[in-house]
Amino acid sequence: MQQEIVEQLKKIVGEKWVDTDEERVWKYSHEHTHESYGLVAPKPVGGSVIVKPVKTEEVSEIMKLAYEVDIPVIPRGAGTALAANATPNQPSIILSLERMNKIIEVDDTNLIITSEAAVSLGDLIEYLKGEGNLHFPLHPGDEGAQVGAMVAMNAGGVRAVRHGVMRDQVRGLEAVLPTGEIIQTGGSMGKLAKDNAGLNLTHLLIGSEGILGIITRVMLKLHPKPRYSATLIASFPERVAAFRSVPRLIKEGIIPMAVEYVEKDQIKETASDLGKRWPAPDGEGDLILIMAEKSEDDFYEQAREIEKICSEEGVLNIFMAESPAEQRDIIEIRSHILPAIEKDIVDSPDITVPRSQLENLMQALDELAEKFNTRIPVIAHAGDGNLHAFILKENGQVPDYYDELKESMYQKTLELGGTITGEHGVGSLRLNQLKMQFSTRELEIMWGIKKAFDPKNLLNPGKKVIQFKN
Repeated sequence: MQQEIVEQLKKIVGEKWVDTDEERVWKYSHEHTHESYGLVAPKPVGGSVIVKPVKTEEVSEIMKLAYEVDIPVIPRGAGTALAANATPNQPSIILSLERMNKIIEVDDTNLIITSEAAVSLGDLIEYLKGEGNLHFPLHPGDEGAQVGAMVAMNAGGVRAVRHGVMRDQVRGLEAVLPTGEIIQTGGSMGKLAKDNAGLNLTHLLIGSEGILGIITRVMLKLHPKPRYSATLIASFPERVAAFRSVPRLIKEGIIPMAVEYVEKDQIKETASDLGKRWPAPDGEGDLILIMAEKSEDDFYEQAREIEKICSEEGVLNIFMAESPAEQRDIIEIRSHILPAIEKDIVDSPDITVPRSQLENLMQALDELAEKFNTRIPVIAHAGDGNLHAFILKENGQVPDYYDELKESMYQKTLELGGTITGEHGVGSLRLNQLKMQFSTRELEIMWGIKKAFDPKNLLNPGKKVIQFKN
């Protein structure tokens, strides 16, 4: 990075908040993608500079400078992404919003919380403990994730069955465009229940992976806390039976906060890794159902229906965790699966199909495992059809059939009406596979939107959309 540009950045944010140290730049160039899928993830390019603004106006000045001198900018969250979504592919300004971490307002009349982009999910949860009956229901897994990045990634994770993903929680945004302008979307800072004017820029920015604008402030919906909660673990003798149960439960009007699938050997290994014990030892796979109801009576009525349906699908037993400590343990173990097993995996496509096709997708994966003489373990957000299929290492290396198996997974998913990524996003790791899902014209439209926001292609280039020549 040219020293002259470094000096100009120091004038914007202060000398302390500009960092060219090679070791720290290298660390900020990586994300969890490289820890989990290091054998196949693209390697970051060196020569970047880290900049840490503290307010939106500083972000604007940084973008104006970058646009003037044609330097790419990589918006950086907490580094929890899993598709090389924020990895420099050339010397860049790595723009970390970590100092923009204040909660601005809780509007308990309109049920909205406004915060700066770098507030972590954990801090949001903790803050709302002091706000009486209000809570934020989503939980993508890592509580270190920052809310602005969760919006940029359209995060999902557990607890998305009843309330949806991040797109369903966002009422408005503040963002800085690649050319430096500051915009606010959502009408009256997100407090309008209805707003049908113009095109919806909020929804363009949600899930854009930082290629259209830098989100600096978010307005999120809050919900009343449920009065009674419990977690059920239903153990099945085979995993296909577990997946058959899910659409039947939803069809009967049973809408839990979360319906997760875990494989028994994985969840036991994960529990042991944490020094804990998984409370349901039998069977091949488990459904985890997080229930949240208005009363204990409502819960037990739902539980009886769950037991009936699962019994018809051959459930071995159902364990119920009612105490907060038991429920926390279950979620902590479930959330730790990837860190516990990532040493054994090459990649984990987050393929997603309609709930009704989960059983067929599982059968297809079993056929692929037999064809390639391997195992394909899975974990799944079964309630929304989102499945993480693990491609395993062989002797610590990428297997010869990796590319063919991955392409086959995607093809089977698309044949079943699915998508190549349900929550991790495209980044650069899944970029080439976009051509499997979209027509050339659709991809051209996406690139046209990118160019409308970012004429010079400077904001997080090489991610999310395929570039077309002008």
